[in-house]
Amino acid sequence: MIKSALCVTATIFLVLGFVLLDQCRFLIPYRALLIHKYGETMLIFTGALFLNVFTGVYVACRKLFLKDTGRKLGHLEKQLRSGHSIAEELSKYLED
Repeated sequence: MIKSALCVTATIFLVLGFVLLDQCRFLIPYRALLIHKYGETMLIFTGALFLNVFTGVYVACRKLFLKDTGRKLGHLEKQLRSGHSIAEELSKYLED
């Protein structure tokens, strides 16, 4: 789950970076000045933005892909504890 959220976040950042590079061509002559004067601030902002986007993507993945997980796991646990299921071998491991 974390790997997929990280991949989606990296993809979003790559697309965002390419769009910004295309839209901000007029700043190319001032690149050295901007990096020297505001490089640390831009790096901190980019890191915070990456963390926020990653968190949003991770929460969205959990909401979308892990629906009713607790109910499903509860049903599986009930089957394992009763011992009347296909998973009798797994219920033996629980007893040990």
